[in-house]
Amino acid sequence: MRTGAAAGHVGYFHEALCYDSDEGLLAVVLPFLLGGVEAGEPTLVALEERHAALVRSALPADSGVRFLDGGDVYARPASAIRAYRQMLADHVAAGAGQIRIVGEVPAAGLGCTWDWWARYESAINHAYDEFPLWSMCAYDRRIAPAPVLADVLRTHPRIALPDGRRLTSETYTDPLVYLTEPRPVRPDPVQYAPPLVELTGPTPARARAAVYDADRGHLPTDDVESLVVAVSETVTNALRHGREPVTLRLWSGPDRIVVSVHDGGEGPKDPFAGLLPTGDGATGGLGLWITHQSCNHVTMHRSPDGFTIRLTGGNAHVTG
Repeated sequence: MRTGAAAGHVGYFHEALCYDSDEGLLAVVLPFLLGGVEAGEPTLVALEERHAALVRSALPADSGVRFLDGGDVYARPASAIRAYRQMLADHVAAGAGQIRIVGEVPAAGLGCTWDWWARYESAINHAYDEFPLWSMCAYDRRIAPAPVLADVLRTHPRIALPDGRRLTSETYTDPLVYLTEPRPVRPDPVQYAPPLVELTGPTPARARAAVYDADRGHLPTDDVESLVVAVSETVTNALRHGREPVTLRLWSGPDRIVVSVHDGGEGPKDPFAGLLPTGDGATGGLGLWITHQSCNHVTMHRSPDGFTIRLTGGNAHVTG
C-alpha cells in the first residue's frame, strides 16, 4: 500500500520543493517524513550537513527517520543512481510498499557542474520508475540560480508547496526529450590557453601516459588515477565506436587536469548514456558509465563536426 500524495501511484513519484527559508523547508519536509514513519515506510534524509542538522533537531527524539551522508550519496550523478538503485532494491526485497526520501544536490553542484546534475534529475524519472519511491528534492531559492530553478521545473513532474498543495509542473519535459536537447558546453578557463598536449589517433596507453605526465603532484592521487581510467575508457570508445580522426587535448591548471576527446561520429544514441549502464557494454555504454563515476565532471557535446567528451580531474571550473 502506498500512502500520502503517492497513494494509488505506480512507480516513481518525483517532486521538487523550492523553498525560501529554513521554516519553509521544515514546513514541507517534517510532515513528509513523519507521515512515512507513521505508515511504517522506510523514511530517509540525504541532505547537506546544515540542512540535515536542522531537520534532525526538529524531529522527535528516536523518530525512526534514517539520515544518510548527503555528501557521500551525491558525490557524482552516476554513483548516486547506482547507490540509490541498490538501496531501493534492498528495501523492496525486504517488503517495503513505499520508500520516502528527502534529498538535495550539493550546493557546489548548483554551479559549474549543474549540467550533469540536471541530467541526473531528468534521468532518474526513468531510472527509479521500477520502485515504489516517493522522493522530495529540495532546492533553496536563496542560493539556486534562476537557470537551475528553471531546469528543476523541467525535470520534476510535481512541485510541493509549503501550504501542503502539490502542483503538476507545467514545464516538465520527458527525459527522452530533455536528455537529447542540444546544450552549449561552457569552457573551462584553462581551455583559453593552448593545450599542453594534443594527440591525433592516440592509443589508450598513450592517453594514459599523457595524464600521468601532466600530473605535477598538485592533485590527489585518487583523482589522477580516476582520470586515467576515464581517459582510457573514453579513447577506447572513440576508436572503437566513433569516427576518425580521434583527437585528445589536455590542459593543466593549478587544481585540475582537463582532457577532451573528440571524434567525427555522432556519439551514443542512448540518452541515458553515462548515467546508466547500457546493454551489455559492447556498444560503449559501460565505458561511459565507468567514466561518469571516475571523474569530478563530465560533459558531452555534439556539433556538426562530431562528438566531444570533456573530463575533469580535480576541481571543475567553467566560465559564466
